[in-house]
Amino acid sequence: MVIEALTSADFAATNLTDGLRRADGRPVEWIIAPAPVDYPEALATMRARAAAIAAGEAAEAVWLVEHPPLYTAGTSAIESDLLQPQRFPVYDAGRGGQYTYHGPGQRVAYVMLDLRERGRDVHRLVTNLEGWIVETLAAFNIEAECRPAPRIGVWVKRPDKGVLREDKIAALGIRVSRWVTFHGISLNVAPDLTHYDGIVPCGISDQGVTSFEDLGHLVSMEEVDSALRLAFENRFGPTVR
Repeated sequence: MVIEALTSADFAATNLTDGLRRADGRPVEWIIAPAPVDYPEALATMRARAAAIAAGEAAEAVWLVEHPPLYTAGTSAIESDLLQPQRFPVYDAGRGGQYTYHGPGQRVAYVMLDLRERGRDVHRLVTNLEGWIVETLAAFNIEAECRPAPRIGVWVKRPDKGVLREDKIAALGIRVSRWVTFHGISLNVAPDLTHYDGIVPCGISDQGVTSFEDLGHLVSMEEVDSALRLAFENRFGPTVR
């Protein structure tokens, strides 16, 4: 199962403060990669961990990484949205969504959760992933909002750039196999935003992208990681390192 986006009706019915906890309270392993991770290695590691979770051989996990500069294509990617195919490596991600960028200064959180223990509700999962990001940003006094399809993700209003202008600060794309999730979210802390020029990010050409740094918030990755962990625990339950 690949998650593309919530429909407008789904979005209207969701609650960003809902929560998606395990009944047994078992903690999720919280892992932070100490160095940049190549994308093929990340895919292989995620798939292996998700398979082990499905088989009852491993605990759920959230894996926080940075990648070298690259583009990934989701299952709905349109070839014409890859504007500069030679600029960075391009990988078929196998997740929902279209083209996106990953690179230094962006926190990617790969989320491997067992939905058999969390209600088997994929739309509720997506809503809580978005709410997790919104809550994390609020810890830094950044007001962000979510939008219905096709603009899945987390957005910041930019009236300084024009009426109704919004910039995307975080993206998400999820795949679910045997009721276990993998892939996850990406949050722009201080990436080189010009690297997005090589694609039409998530297929949306009339809005932009932003980051903590672009919004004037100079924070460390460690500070963002701490806020991510607290907000995750508020929604999904305890973590352990």
